[in-house]
Order: sequence, then structure tokens, then C-alpha cells
Amino acid sequence: MSEKSEEKVDLARIESAVREILLAVGEDVQREGLRGTPGRVAAMYAELLGGMQEEPKEHLTAIFRENYDEIVLLRDVPFYSICEHHIMPFIGKVHVAYLPDGQVLGVSKLARVVDCFARRLQVQERLTVQIADFLMDNLRPKGVAVVVEASHSCMTIRGIKKPGSVMVTSALRGIFIRDPRSRNEVLRLMNVDRE
Repeated sequence: MSEKSEEKVDLARIESAVREILLAVGEDVQREGLRGTPGRVAAMYAELLGGMQEEPKEHLTAIFRENYDEIVLLRDVPFYSICEHHIMPFIGKVHVAYLPDGQVLGVSKLARVVDCFARRLQVQERLTVQIADFLMDNLRPKGVAVVVEASHSCMTIRGIKKPGSVMVTSALRGIFIRDPRSRNEVLRLMNVDRE
């Protein structure tokens, strides 16, 4: 966990809130197994929500001029996020593609952009759009395609209890909206070896 995340998060306040939750459900906060729990939970939230303190533009330091005019695709980028409706995790993978217009972004930076937006209180639909819009606005490619697949613990272990269900969202920008052939190509590449 980064010190930067902890600096902007009120750890003592989270610890106090966790103690209150434990008391509210009838637990003894002094028993051995729970004594350190409020502190551990506070540190966990600082880590899991560290993207709230992060500026995604920090990850644009590796943009290179390159005369490449074919699709660039990074598939199966694992992520975890926290659903803002129940404060429960949703976990999955992101597929990010773009069609360069004279410049490319270092591959690890694509994954860092995903993490930056995922490590916030989120909903999957917003996460998908934020990644696509950020890349479109800052990399200025001919097009961007983002597909997110995730399992939401708020519906797999509580509520309707449907483990194994996967939600899929997509955001297409530029040529991937305008040109059906380009859209079909990028979506086919995202699904290679999956059929």
C-alpha cells in the first residue's frame, strides 16, 4: 500500500467506524481475533481505494511517436474494484484496444490506467466509460474499445446469490463506432480463443 494513499485517508476514522459495526452486530471488539481488525480494515480501504488519490495522467509518461496504424490490444487485464452500492468487491478483467494515430502508449501504462480507475468506489458501467474516454481524450487515437467482464460479490454471495454470473460492459469510441468492419475486427480480437 502506498504511503500517499494512507496520507489522504482518515485511518483513525475508519477504525472507529469498523469498531462500531462490530459492536452493532454483537461482537466483542476486545476478543483476540478482532483486536487488530479495525486497523487492518482501515489499511485495506486505503489500499483498495488508492485510485481516488491518483491522477491517471501520471501514467502518460510513456507515449511514443510511432507510425503504426493497426489495432493495439491488451487483453485480460485483471482488476478489482469496490462497488459503491454495497461497498463490496467486483473482480474481473478488462480488454483495452485502440487504433493509434501517430503515437502509442507503453503497454504497462494501459494496465496502470485500468488500475487507477478501478481502485475507486465504482460501478462497472462508469469504470468502462472512464477508461475509454480517458484514452480517447489523452492519447488521441483514431478509436478506442474497452470491454469489462466482472463478477460482483454483491450478487454472488448476497441478495440473489448467483455465483458464476459475469457482467459484461463495453465502450466504443471513434472509428470503432463509425466503421462496422473495424468494430467487428476489434471485438473478434478480444474474443480470440474464447468461443
